Amino acid sequence: MRIVFLGTPDFAVATLAALAREHEIALVVAQPDKPAGRGMKMHAPAVAVKAKELGLPLIQPAKIREGLDAIREARPDIGIVVAYGKILPPALLEIPKQGFLNVHGSILPKYRGAAPIQRAIEHGETETGVTIMRVDAELDHGPMLAIERTPIGPDERTPDVASRLSIIGAEAMTRTLRASWTETPQDHAQATLAPKIEKSEGAISWSDPARVIYDKFRAFYPWPGVFAGDLKLIELARVDAPVNAMDDGVVVQCGEGALRVLSVQKPGKSPIRATDFVRGGGTL
Repeated sequence: MRIVFLGTPDFAVATLAALAREHEIALVVAQPDKPAGRGMKMHAPAVAVKAKELGLPLIQPAKIREGLDAIREARPDIGIVVAYGKILPPALLEIPKQGFLNVHGSILPKYRGAAPIQRAIEHGETETGVTIMRVDAELDHGPMLAIERTPIGPDERTPDVASRLSIIGAEAMTRTLRASWTETPQDHAQATLAPKIEKSEGAISWSDPARVIYDKFRAFYPWPGVFAGDLKLIELARVDAPVNAMDDGVVVQCGEGALRVLSVQKPGKSPIRATDFVRGGGTL
């Protein structure tokens, strides 16, 4: 099967690699390189790096409409999109003979949108998964072809869950393409949204329940993190969780329950142990 693949971050790499083992990847489309790090040097997205490693044809248009001619010339049987990062216009959806399928990081119709993994953790979900769905003109709205589920551990953070879901999604997509699939409409009345994370959402109040703060910490790790005022809470733990005997942290009473703060960071400073911060006169 000739495939045009759209994806950008690490989450999409496993699916690209799995599809390349079984199908002809006619074209890979990724977001452009972007500046990152202290030196703001240009860095290629993970999918672009993998495409080059596999020797696959690659384009990185600033706007997806600029890549439509190249996609048409690739003559794809089907399009696969995984965390590309942009809404796909109708003109693009019409190009592949069999349309576009998507690996989405939630159990639809819950958590439609840009940050399904983070929002599931933030809201204290104990289970998530991936949905293989057909892309239509609306956001994460199309019929479903497959769902795979996985638990979320009480201390798992976004990178832990995302790494596992990327593998699950790759396996689910390759299985789907091997079979004759059935499409099941979503129950749109049950839909919830998972909007993009904003840095300001990292603000916490110790008057909130410990569970709410800890779930936000797990969800927003490593970015944007969580902040008490201008103090970034680098490492938190549940009070009943084992910690390093060299630094058992500082226990902070919350609106309900308590949390153990292990390390913190002031703006423009390096992270330090919470115990040292408090001994130095700092306030959490």
